[in-house]
Amino acid sequence: MKLFDVYPLFDIEIVSGKGCYTYDDKGQEYLDLYGGHAVISVGHTHPYYTQKLIEQAQKLIFYSNSVKNSLQVKLAEKLGKMSGYDDYALFLINSGAEANENALKLASFATGKKKVIAFQKSFHGRTSAAVKVTNNPKIVAPINDTFEVAFLALNDIEAVKSEISKGDVCAVIIEGIQGVGGIQVPTAEFMQQLSALCKQNGVILILDEVQSGYGRSGKFFAHQYAGIRPDLITMAKGMGNGFPIGGVLISPAFKPVYGMLGTTFGGNHLGCTAATAVLDIMEKENLVENAATVGSYLLKELKNFKQIKDLRGKGLMIGMEFEEPVKELRQRLLFDYKVFTGAAGTNVIRLLPPLVLTKADADKFLERFEKALK
Repeated sequence: MKLFDVYPLFDIEIVSGKGCYTYDDKGQEYLDLYGGHAVISVGHTHPYYTQKLIEQAQKLIFYSNSVKNSLQVKLAEKLGKMSGYDDYALFLINSGAEANENALKLASFATGKKKVIAFQKSFHGRTSAAVKVTNNPKIVAPINDTFEVAFLALNDIEAVKSEISKGDVCAVIIEGIQGVGGIQVPTAEFMQQLSALCKQNGVILILDEVQSGYGRSGKFFAHQYAGIRPDLITMAKGMGNGFPIGGVLISPAFKPVYGMLGTTFGGNHLGCTAATAVLDIMEKENLVENAATVGSYLLKELKNFKQIKDLRGKGLMIGMEFEEPVKELRQRLLFDYKVFTGAAGTNVIRLLPPLVLTKADADKFLERFEKALK
């Protein structure tokens, strides 16, 4: 049997990692400025994280959600405290796409409506809740048999007002910072107006923090820069540092009913152990603050590179837009200077390193980046 070939692969096999560095099967070291799509939050093979997974795996990996699991309770309590949402409830699932699916279900249950507002260049997963990219702010396209979505321009509050005034919108879903869309940052003013507009009209506000959450932006959630509290918050990626786990934070306004939501693997014992270990490390090593500090340093230094057309982001979620396609530049960085980076579209390089990135690591990147540009 062959693998289903749906995306190109670099001819590099990574076999190990430590902190912000990975190593291929030939022993070559690479500086990891991408962290597997923002998945690696506390660094590769962190000793505390690894030990906790080993200890749990030797006892139990998974059992049914039909019995008590104190690991879920422990995770919820720690997550609530660290995120500032201890009055919200937690529903655990497997991925960001599934988190967004369940958030949309909750919004529909609460409002009895079927339309969703999303934003151009947004990305909310590749399942039935996925929102496709469009350049047409007027388009209304079906997501599946249950929902339809109106795509609007980011930061255009008047367009949102117009769509909500039709009376059929159940939810607005927006990323704290757009990832796949090229690190587009909603303004604080827009987020505040959006939050108020949703409250005034009984529309559920969903903050997709799958990529921008868990400390990556320099706050626990990127939307916290705007000082708002959405109804639902979705998360995944950095939550398990590579172990698949996702979740939805649910406002007290929602009342749980048996059978409302379901999951097979969500909240399994090994996943909860991984997610709790991540929070332990983030707290002990002040990784949210580190993301803010090192991210600010990187953004300041990158402003000196005139080749960058536009520089966007917060914390360790950075987008560099160029006039020309970045494919060759990324290849030079990887093959000549041993640095992993990401991309968004044709002209944007994304930096999503582990939150343990140090200033010394950042300087290594800046030095190699300068050489690659030449």
